[in-house]
Amino acid sequence: MPSTPPEGEAAPVDGSLPDSAVTSLASTSFSAYVHVPFCVTRCGYCDFNTYTATELGGSSHESYVRAVLAEIALTGDVVPGAPPLSTVFFGGGTPTLLSADDQVRILRALIDRFGITDDCEVTSEANPESVTPTQLRALRAAGVNRISFGMQSAVPHVLATLDRTHTPGRVAEALEEARSEGFDNISLDLIYGTPGESIDDWKRTLDVALSLAPDHISAYALIVEPGTALSRRIDRGEIPPVDDDDQAEKYEIADAALSSEGLSWYELSNWSRSATTQCRHNLAYWRGANWWGFGPGAHSHVGGVRWWNVKHPRAYGERLAAHQSPALAREVLAAEQQAFERTLLEVRLRDGLRVETLDSSAERTASALVSEGMLDAKQWSTGRLVLTLRGRLLADLVVRRLTDASG
Repeated sequence: MPSTPPEGEAAPVDGSLPDSAVTSLASTSFSAYVHVPFCVTRCGYCDFNTYTATELGGSSHESYVRAVLAEIALTGDVVPGAPPLSTVFFGGGTPTLLSADDQVRILRALIDRFGITDDCEVTSEANPESVTPTQLRALRAAGVNRISFGMQSAVPHVLATLDRTHTPGRVAEALEEARSEGFDNISLDLIYGTPGESIDDWKRTLDVALSLAPDHISAYALIVEPGTALSRRIDRGEIPPVDDDDQAEKYEIADAALSSEGLSWYELSNWSRSATTQCRHNLAYWRGANWWGFGPGAHSHVGGVRWWNVKHPRAYGERLAAHQSPALAREVLAAEQQAFERTLLEVRLRDGLRVETLDSSAERTASALVSEGMLDAKQWSTGRLVLTLRGRLLADLVVRRLTDASG
């Protein structure tokens, strides 16, 4: 959850949605995201809506859980006919700073309220340093069937620059503990392009990650967000700025290494061993499905209506204690904006974007992008826009040209 929400109109106090949005629930999958905003320390690069103990202003884990349960109850009035959940995702922050009992209370409340599909994907992010075998056992028994560990790097000095607190070896231990407790869908998150990270450092991280045989890897280029501790260090000249060419080279190295070990890209920053281990929750975002985000600062989307909750856990809890929606603001997306976002998101996917969704101007631009080697010519002939490796490296440019062409 980025710390700066977009502009929007005032959200209704009762959280109500337009009838057209509620009706859309019958035509797409429905997901739940639970934002757990707690961290032991704040990583220097992080711009998410997270809080250390000294920043909570009297809020607590227990008051947070009560508030989330209240928000889940509120949905009974807003979307009474919502379908069973296809995916549930506990993100943060650090979800495993909650006790396993607290996470299970929230999961059970979601199941009681909505129900879940037979193949529901239930993910929890986890910090290798704080998660325990006891927690993992309890989460797996409760129905959590996918775990995502924040590894980031296998190189101590890179972890230090990122202000990560775990030691490189702890990731291997945590992954083995997860396997022992019955998790057979495990993901690792990596970051490349950290100032001071050499090419050999990045290769070392990939080698270690692959040696652990995860089912899924997310590899993200470091983005230095304004106002973060890392940004201030760069501004003071303590460490060098991020180098775009360095990040592009590291992306190519990652794609080659992961592909050679049987992980295929299915989204710009995500590789999976098979279709069954792709992150279906994130695919729901990228494909414009419906989801409800629970927790401070969480974002939601139902039927072209997007809204976001107040950020601070205390303010979030106060609203729900007063039987009010925690939504701070919302926006109702016009058809043109929905089309823009569809292009922005679906072109990132291995499945690509259907040519028929483009207007004539954007289709001409897409044809030019094929000629320039940024869109796959073979896929173009079948009616789909799929990025080549060069196109993935220049994905922002591809999207900009397509959306500019549409006016």
